[in-house]
Amino acid sequence: MFEIRECFEWRGLGSIDHSGVRIRDRLAAFDAERRFTVPNLSIADPKACQCGEVLKGIITPWECKVFGGACTPEMPLGSLMVSSEGACAAYFNYGKMSAEVPAAAEEMF
Repeated sequence: MFEIRECFEWRGLGSIDHSGVRIRDRLAAFDAERRFTVPNLSIADPKACQCGEVLKGIITPWECKVFGGACTPEMPLGSLMVSSEGACAAYFNYGKMSAEVPAAAEEMF
């Protein structure tokens, strides 16, 4: 059903060769990209946002310059704060929890 694309642009990461898929020619009648005019949009996060670095594991969400200030779940700037599953939203909502393992849990290991 699918074949590998030559390149694909990922939000926050940029263009990565052979990382996306498209519908094969024999199923073109079912391909929305071919049936409808789909503009080739490139949606970039604001310059201050560091979603790419978070996605690559270079920094943690709370190391981002705008995390918790200009960028919150109520007013997201970057793609990682938009949904509750995003790394920044998860850190914002649950990051205040202690990273230490509770003493009772230590006994299990």
